Amino acid sequence: MSDTTRTLKVGERAPDFQLKGTNRTEFKLGDYRGKNVVLNFFPAAFSPVCSNQMLRIQSEQALFGGDTVVVGVSVDGTWSLDAFARQAGVDFPILSDFYPHGAVSEKYGVLLPNGVSERAVIGIDKEGIVRYIDVHPILEIPELGACAEALRE
Repeated sequence: MSDTTRTLKVGERAPDFQLKGTNRTEFKLGDYRGKNVVLNFFPAAFSPVCSNQMLRIQSEQALFGGDTVVVGVSVDGTWSLDAFARQAGVDFPILSDFYPHGAVSEKYGVLLPNGVSERAVIGIDKEGIVRYIDVHPILEIPELGACAEALRE
């Protein structure tokens, strides 16, 4: 775990954003004030590590309880993410940071020079303050327990 990305620190207000998600959903961060939000940035749908990460998120989202919204975020397009979510068997939203390409990932300081997101978990509390940042090694799957703990404090 780290306390920072290239643009964001624990304790700062999370930048607001709006993205399209799986199943034709719209997700606007500001609409979730009063709930914790966990953003799981990942590089590429259908890659083996990302597929396994989605399964881990699916199995660990119960760690957060009903006052937390857990989402994935990728620079892949919505059609691809819909197919990816179905194949992975996940029921949480996966958001598309496709256009403008990587704008939210850039805002959160996790866009890599090759145009994909780093593997990162960012926990945002009910007031919109970042309480947890884990920019994780790209080939390793982060666990969510520490993020759940940080959001309970």
